[in-house]
Amino acid sequence: MALSDEATERLADVVELQPTKNAELQDRWGMESGSEVHQYLENELGDYYFRDDNSLIRATADAAELVDVEPGVESDEDDGIPSRIRVPELQARIVEVLAGPDEESESVVSVLHKLRDAYDVDPDAEDVRSGLQSLRRKGVVEVEYRTVPTFRLALERDGLEVGVSD
Repeated sequence: MALSDEATERLADVVELQPTKNAELQDRWGMESGSEVHQYLENELGDYYFRDDNSLIRATADAAELVDVEPGVESDEDDGIPSRIRVPELQARIVEVLAGPDEESESVVSVLHKLRDAYDVDPDAEDVRSGLQSLRRKGVVEVEYRTVPTFRLALERDGLEVGVSD
């Protein structure tokens, strides 16, 4: 099945963002709802994506070959630990400022303040929360539930190559 230009671009987004959720694709594609994303995936990209055991959206091997985009996560084959990720700039900055695996986990607000101090930016707290959750799905960040969810890197910073996607 030949894909339209729009479908090919959206498939590239799936490859780049995987593992991802409807909401992340909804934001990227400017759609009104997660249901609209689901319909598009089923109708236009059904042969090129699947949902993993956690219901996260992933591209098939054929999809990755069809589009000329590096996958969002590359892992060591031996242990499955991510060794390279491609993420939006805010997420790359979060990786730089977030507490390491041996440090005390921190709240979204703490990460927001660190981003402000380190980069002179002022992202919305919800954007920081969303970025942390996306990094969690990629296996780079772990969450600890205290009074509020807190986060830290799941692996050593120097063992992870972070690239910024468009």
